[in-house]
Amino acid sequence: MTAEIWFYHLQWQPLEKILPGLIEKSLERRWRVAIQARSEERLQSLDSWLWTFDEESFLAHGRAGDADPELQPVYLTTGTENPNGAAIRLFVEGAEISPALAGPGAGYARAVALFDGANGEELAVARAQWKELKEQGFALTYWQQGDDGRWEKEA
Repeated sequence: MTAEIWFYHLQWQPLEKILPGLIEKSLERRWRVAIQARSEERLQSLDSWLWTFDEESFLAHGRAGDADPELQPVYLTTGTENPNGAAIRLFVEGAEISPALAGPGAGYARAVALFDGANGEELAVARAQWKELKEQGFALTYWQQGDDGRWEKEA
């Protein structure tokens, strides 16, 4: 199976506001989720955020080193592994997409790169990854937040 690859250009809301909704929608589809960041610091921040983002809710998840990663509905990592059999992989902080799609346990239904349009480094990395994946023959879709915060398909 070849993954659909979507690029989400964040403009009006930060990752922390977007991520819980994407995870919840994925879990509603009965898709397990893997989230890949470039740094342990960002992973630690997401780890804390997913437990506390809502006073009445949380998103159960695990990280490398936690017991029973194969049972986690959401798995956080800086590597390319997929121990929970995730169907969707979310890439944040400019994490490399291509190696994860070729790694063991790949076979995702969807891969999503989320990048902050106001962050020059993340924007440059997203453009470079788009070009690399396009050259590798992947079908790509670009989504941008409209003025109302809704996602609009641009390419």
